Amino acid sequence: MASHPINALLEEALDQPDIGTTGQFRWHATPVGIAALWIEPSPPSTPPFDSALKEGLKVGLDLSREEREFHQVSQGLVLLFHS
Repeated sequence: MASHPINALLEEALDQPDIGTTGQFRWHATPVGIAALWIEPSPPSTPPFDSALKEGLKVGLDLSREEREFHQVSQGLVLLFHS
């Protein structure tokens, strides 16, 4: 069981088909918001929200007004955007 209930939801959602891939992220629609999974080989030193905002536009997602948080799950670093 994941240490945080939201992590379990995210891990399950990340196993589903994605809604697009950009340079640094794979994008997923999840029950708790839009998830951007970091796909670069090395982890960022700080959560790269600015990069995610720019890359989200490439898959038709304007996330600039959304709340944002980050989670570490078994698949890696996830930036979560939600209302």
